[in-house]
Amino acid sequence: MHKNKYINRRRFLRSLGGIVLTGGVLPAAGYGGLLFSNEGFMTNKSLKDFEPGYVKLHKDGSLKARADILWDRMYRCDLCPRDCGKNRIRGRRGDCNANADLEISSFAPHFGEETELVGKNGSGTIFFTNCSLLCVFCINYDVSQMGQGRRYSISELSDMMLTLQRIGCHNINVVTPTHYAPHILKALDIAAGRGLRLPLVYNTCGWEKLDVLQLLDGIADVYLADFKYDDPKAANKYSPGAITYPEITKAALLEMHRQVGIPEADTSGMINRGLMIRHLVMPNNAAHSGKVIDWIGNNLPKNTYVNIMSQYTPVFKAHEYPEISRRITQAEYNAVVDAARRAGLTNLRLQGR
Repeated sequence: MHKNKYINRRRFLRSLGGIVLTGGVLPAAGYGGLLFSNEGFMTNKSLKDFEPGYVKLHKDGSLKARADILWDRMYRCDLCPRDCGKNRIRGRRGDCNANADLEISSFAPHFGEETELVGKNGSGTIFFTNCSLLCVFCINYDVSQMGQGRRYSISELSDMMLTLQRIGCHNINVVTPTHYAPHILKALDIAAGRGLRLPLVYNTCGWEKLDVLQLLDGIADVYLADFKYDDPKAANKYSPGAITYPEITKAALLEMHRQVGIPEADTSGMINRGLMIRHLVMPNNAAHSGKVIDWIGNNLPKNTYVNIMSQYTPVFKAHEYPEISRRITQAEYNAVVDAARRAGLTNLRLQGR
């Protein structure tokens, strides 16, 4: 066994400048050194005049109704593409390792997200425990796959949202939300009734079912979505069981774009609405990055927001896969940037290495 097979995440994240919280560590995520290319970037009115879509849905009762629909789906859970059918309401844990108990690792202002979400006061990030994608290289593996976190009530989740608003965060950023989508919508309904007015950032791996996304239409203001792989074999290897990842994620990104469009920023440069795509460059082109970039360029507007990420780190089980057991090189990163430019993408976020 490689001596670094299970790096201590808390020590590693501190080395990145993570914030230690009650209940866990909020990672800094490695977004330092961003370079901006803003052609096609849109502006809108300032946040003080912005009303998130979920407020209207709260007022007419639709938000609660959609939360109830999603909740009932946990009886034979089909919230994610694994369609495990487990009765989470009765306490069984799905393939994502979640049951009906709401488990959260941490919440706090986060300064490691994209600049347009962080601003001066941070993105109001809530890290949910467990995950459906099960990546073998997950930097947050102790949360996503080893269950770090503790149980909270839906009322407590709504309190978290309001606390993040009160301390000045620019948005509510729900990280790895899909398996707790029913809980999030119920908490959002409570919080909206108590004055929550921040944009909701749905921070997802991208592997989302269309019918679930359609229930989020008008609720998610910003989709912050990964597009990890465009190769079924790679997806199945590095996210075991996710052989459908490319097909489902492409359909999901098109639906997200239909709902929220190209990112809009307020007068201070903060994004309050729109689709933001992340792509993590992996060593030895394991993610088939060129195909990812070409698909975006051919199927979404050229000014789609794309963050080409360089911080791949071989943690958790990555050392069991020799081809991904190292950091990427500058040449590997540059090759993906060059592909994005050839594809005509104009709204890129590039990371200095």
